[in-house]
Amino acid sequence: MTPISLAHLTVLDLPPPRMIRLAAELGYDRVGLRLIRVTDTTPGYALHADPAALRDTRAALDATGITVNDIEFVRLTPEFRPEALLPFLDAGAALGARHVICAPYDPDLARLSDNLAALHRLAHPFGLTCALEFFPWTNVPGLSAARAVVERTGIADVGILIDTLHFDRSASALADLEGLPPARLPFLHLCDAAVHPPYSTEELLHTGRAERLPPGSGQIDLPAILSRLPPQVPVALEVPMSALQAEKGSRAVAARALDGARRLLRAAGRA
Repeated sequence: MTPISLAHLTVLDLPPPRMIRLAAELGYDRVGLRLIRVTDTTPGYALHADPAALRDTRAALDATGITVNDIEFVRLTPEFRPEALLPFLDAGAALGARHVICAPYDPDLARLSDNLAALHRLAHPFGLTCALEFFPWTNVPGLSAARAVVERTGIADVGILIDTLHFDRSASALADLEGLPPARLPFLHLCDAAVHPPYSTEELLHTGRAERLPPGSGQIDLPAILSRLPPQVPVALEVPMSALQAEKGSRAVAARALDGARRLLRAAGRA
């Protein structure tokens, strides 16, 4: 059975303990926690700088049986220094997290690869592995570019995080999925959206951060993507729906995303 994680962006208004309890009530298996904010206008929950909040989050995990799939969001910039993230990694270990999501924001791809490798080595003793997510608006815009960056590290289990929205809206092709080593695919961000290329950068950012669709509710060929991935790959539902959230709250968003994912995974023989 495919493990299903609730990504924090889906319910970003909820602090970790509330999010974890909601995930358990709805039937999720895991959560992904945003400890570092992505924009100046959206929250990050810095558990690594708040021991009381970290304890409360750990207590919620223990009480519900939910586990932590990933912690985020690490920007790999030209100024990046892995050692600055030691408190973040230590919090990840305390939470039992599996993966660290990293984002490519360095025009020097060789340096980007070196920093990714350095963070991965630093994270390993904490029980964490790194996964590089690609975005169409960055200099690592698609799967083939992300694969080149991670392969340059020379480390077999540095991962690539494929988000079905970004995969569909980049130059990536279904053929790019074939032959990827399973160790490179720690989990999948699953969502749906309307398909109407071309897209402006503003459209890419707005959909990615605010208005996606539950799996199976849009036009992305999700069955074709899933059929080319190993059957054991966990999925994380990153499905922000700001209009629905404003109308009915985060519980409705998380529930609708999970219902769509379950239907899709059953149809794909993964449930």
